[in-house]
This record gives sequence, structure tokens and C-alpha cells, in this order.
Amino acid sequence: MNGEVQHLLVVDNEEAMRRLLRASLGANGYSVSEACTGEEALQAAPVSHPDLILLDLHLPGLDGVSVTRLFREWTHVPIIIVSVCREESEKIAALDAGADDYVTKPFSPAELLARIRAALRRACRSEVGAVFTVGDLTIDLSRRLVRLGPDRVPLTPTEYQLLGTLTRNAGKVLTHRQLVREVWGGMCYEDTLHLVRVNISNLRHKVEPDAAHPRYILTEPGVGYRLAMPA
Repeated sequence: MNGEVQHLLVVDNEEAMRRLLRASLGANGYSVSEACTGEEALQAAPVSHPDLILLDLHLPGLDGVSVTRLFREWTHVPIIIVSVCREESEKIAALDAGADDYVTKPFSPAELLARIRAALRRACRSEVGAVFTVGDLTIDLSRRLVRLGPDRVPLTPTEYQLLGTLTRNAGKVLTHRQLVREVWGGMCYEDTLHLVRVNISNLRHKVEPDAAHPRYILTEPGVGYRLAMPA
């Protein structure tokens, strides 16, 4: 980061939640503006130019999924859903609409701050560099080369495409549907869902020190997968 104060837009119709987030974020060096409806957020963002948006799903008027979809028509600013998210389907819909991450209420302030830092790190680079390293795993996108420690890891073309997609979105939750779209294109989602799981399992056996306890390719239960960011 360049040392400038980063500005966050909090969109939540509960005044107590906005107050809590304003205090917590302000104490950690962020400037904050607020909106209590999706319509207000869509008007405020072009004026305040936030570096990141914290968005509740359950808003009066336009819901959070619709707001996310409208934001994605003109901006790539990171969007983190901060919501009760009672149903996995709500999380999946928000991520498919273009949200970058989600945190479920009630949440740990430390976890939310970590998710914000990760999203801002992703946003500050236009794209993942040619070589991505996390722990002992190294992925060289330009040379299509994967190593675990000093050892080269042989991957099938599908496994490499899946790992490459996760790498280009490191730290971001990718839903099963997003992975199917990126790796298998226009194929039927239901027909390929099992292929995602099989290929993720195969990848873990190749790139994880212990496939039963993955450190790099992490599962978001009921939603999808994310590639861990460097510590």
C-alpha cells in the first residue's frame, strides 16, 4: 500500500451496525462513509470513490445481490458481503454476482479486518505476477510450471487450468459455478460439478503436503474454494 488513508463504504440499514463498523474501521486507520440502502450506495460510490465496499444483503428496496450486480456494471472495487447470510444459496448468489468475499454476522472484528486487508492487497495489483508463491507451493503462470518445494509437480491440462484460475484470484472465494464457467466453459453446471470436486481432490494430492489437511487450496463449505494468500 502507498500509505494513503483508504476509504471504505459501509452499506447497512442498521444504524447500530454502521456505528460499530465506523468505530472499528476508524480505529484501524480507515476513513468511512455510510449508506443505509442500496440506492444510496449506488449514488454515493461514484462521489466518494471507495477503495472497498462492505455490503449487507438484506436491505430495504434493492437487495445486496442486485446492488452487487449493478456495481459490477461499472466498477471492480472489492465488495465484501457482511450479512446474516442464513442460506448458503445467498452467499453463492452474491459471489456469482461479483462479490469478492463474505463475512457472516455476528463476526469477529479481527476476521473482518483480515478479509479487508486481503481484498485490498488483491486490488492493489492489476493481476497476479508471473510467479505466485504461498508456503512451499510455487506457481509460475508464464512458464506453466508448478513446484512443491524443489520438486516439479506434473498436472493435467484441466488441473493446471483449475489451479491457474484459483491463482489469478488468490484469496478470493470462487463458487463451484464460477470454476465451472472458467474451466469447462459452456458445459452444463450439473454435469461438471463432480469434475470440480474430483480435480480439486487430485490437485490437493499433488500440491498439498497433507491432502487431508489442506493448507493451500481451501474449502468454503457449500460455496466453493479459495487459494490461500501468502502470510
